[in-house]
Amino acid sequence: MSEPTDDATVLVVDDEKEVADVYALRLRTEFETETAYGGEAALDTIGDGDEIDVVLLDRRMPRVSGDDVLEEIRDRGIDCRVIMITAVDPDFDIIDMQFDDYLCKPIEKDDLVAAIEQQLTARRYDDQLTRYLEATSKLALLEAEKTTQTLDANEDVAELKARIDELKSGMDDTLAEFDDIQRAFKEISRHPG
Repeated sequence: MSEPTDDATVLVVDDEKEVADVYALRLRTEFETETAYGGEAALDTIGDGDEIDVVLLDRRMPRVSGDDVLEEIRDRGIDCRVIMITAVDPDFDIIDMQFDDYLCKPIEKDDLVAAIEQQLTARRYDDQLTRYLEATSKLALLEAEKTTQTLDANEDVAELKARIDELKSGMDDTLAEFDDIQRAFKEISRHPG
């Protein structure tokens, strides 16, 4: 269920020039790509966000971190999708972060392209699906990184699961159309190994 993505613009943000350039090179045949080497450069490049569809955002950068860039994107009300791409091990702090997906380095090209395509597809649909994909991404990531006992003991995780259940029940008819997207979403490797 791949959507046309030839006109989509992806901004790759990493303070390490070589890393940003490698990701941009991998994506150049699939999408229009731009690069920004650091948080300040990312915010300058994004501007009002009209030209950027998806931001691939490194989390750990000096001066202006990926977390800061993400917060500023959301504060500005910029309508772009944000995929955190980082070597930072996720923890419970991700639950309150407003990213759309979170991938741990290293990332295979196929997983990266699939994650971007899913975000572009989700962007075309309503906010409820967007919130569902965001919440299930966080839960999948935490389930991959934490023990069941730790997850079961955390109130924020319980609230996240309840939110997922509520969103799912509210859009069962819509989800029937997205079986292919859900299957592909779960197949993306979100952590190394």
